[in-house]
Amino acid sequence: MSARSLWEKYKQCQVECPKIGVSLDYSRMNFSESFLAEMQPKLEKAFKSMDDLVKGAISNPDEKRMVGHYWLRDSSLAPDAATKKEIDGTLAKIKKFSKAVHAGKIKPQKAGRFKNVLVVGIGGSALGPQFVAKALGGAKDKLNPFFFDNTDPDGMDAVLARIGSGLKETITVVISKSGGTKETRNGMLEAKAAYEAAKLKFEKHVVAVTGAGSELDNYAKNNGWLDRFPMWDWVGGRTSELSAVGLLPAALQGLNVDAMLKGAKAMDAYTIVHDSKKNPAAVMALMWYHATGGKGAKDLVLLPYKDRLELFSKYLQQLLMESLGKEHDLDGKVVNQGIAVYGNKGSTDQHAYVQQLRDGVPNFFVTFIQVLKDRATRSMQVESDVSSGDYLNGFLQGTRRALYEKGRESMTITVNDVSAETVGKLIALFERTVGFYGVLVNINAYHQPGVEAGKKAAAAVLDMQHKVMAHLRANKGKAFTSEEVASGIGASDEAEAVHWILRHVGANPDKKVKVKPGATEFETKYSA
Repeated sequence: MSARSLWEKYKQCQVECPKIGVSLDYSRMNFSESFLAEMQPKLEKAFKSMDDLVKGAISNPDEKRMVGHYWLRDSSLAPDAATKKEIDGTLAKIKKFSKAVHAGKIKPQKAGRFKNVLVVGIGGSALGPQFVAKALGGAKDKLNPFFFDNTDPDGMDAVLARIGSGLKETITVVISKSGGTKETRNGMLEAKAAYEAAKLKFEKHVVAVTGAGSELDNYAKNNGWLDRFPMWDWVGGRTSELSAVGLLPAALQGLNVDAMLKGAKAMDAYTIVHDSKKNPAAVMALMWYHATGGKGAKDLVLLPYKDRLELFSKYLQQLLMESLGKEHDLDGKVVNQGIAVYGNKGSTDQHAYVQQLRDGVPNFFVTFIQVLKDRATRSMQVESDVSSGDYLNGFLQGTRRALYEKGRESMTITVNDVSAETVGKLIALFERTVGFYGVLVNINAYHQPGVEAGKKAAAAVLDMQHKVMAHLRANKGKAFTSEEVASGIGASDEAEAVHWILRHVGANPDKKVKVKPGATEFETKYSA
């Protein structure tokens, strides 16, 4: 295509949202002239489905739940007065609590005021808060954010080492809807132990975000925690950033939660429009369908050209892959749907993997994010009439062009800045796009059976570990190979799992398991 023709296509393939300073360019997607018309019936179904979802329809049929994350930024959309009251009341409580913490009215046991916030969660209870903390945080933060986002002991030790003596000035937020998530439970217990080792009462430094009546809710209530904030079954973890899950850590950090909600609501006004030419989420969903053949045939590579948006790809990994990665469609057919997501940031990507994107396997499509404003102040010139930000813009255009020349497809989202409002807009844009795409490919985007399967399998391994340890302790002084232990506990068919367990417990002194190396690892013997 000639440069002139490409310019004409560029002008035609824009979704502009002028009132909120966002635009979507899809001119570098190679869809056919008939594609949009052919997709119109599916898109009309998606529009209706999204309208019904917002009105309170059971949009998660497997779990018979409503899907209400859009109500979080506009409570007037809630299906009943009680839900609206809960949303408004929770937001008011978050602001009041955070203000009291910042003013020193809610203070730690042995310090004048809190200076840090430690968020304990996993998945949607950590990825959203981490992304927002990185995107919007800075020197003026009221509290410095830290995260336990895994059940890795060494990782938690590293976080505690960074906090150091500041633990006495740290408020901890434990986030788990059910209260039974083991990774979060483990992080809570590790945090509790750290406070107690520092001669501090954990309950004087901790709040919960959880479902009413959950295991965590009852534990926090019975142990006199500072406060408890609700999670609702109509908000999934991956769409919970604008609930107490994300708003409480952000408010404690000192970020503008009202602006985030305002930005999301403003984007929602564009993404409910039943006109694909004016609806950026509808267009993105259509382009995802085109690029992947409606079957997840290609990956989405996210390249935000801004350091503050570095964690956005990790956030979107869960939002897209947990929502869209499904074995069955709504009719029960095996479809193995999904869109894999990975990303870096510009122009780091130029030195990391753009080489493969340009010349390697064409199994992807790119979404660039362009931020027009370089920084809050004037930039210095690194060359005549050229700043560092000009180089960043040049590399973005250069990468986009280099990919297009090799037939690699891309879209570009342009925003004015990285502000709280912008972050809200980006979250809302991708949430709605995922919803539309889920309808286009006929899957339930709001449940996660694969995640639950993994949890059950992990529980089975830990149950087996109890049997392994009991067998070794019942036979003190005797040493066994992995196969012998497996046979001894009546699990010969699970010798591999037993082998993994023994290698792990043998490497950690707290288990008090002796290891006698053999000629091979399968001849190694273990004893209590």
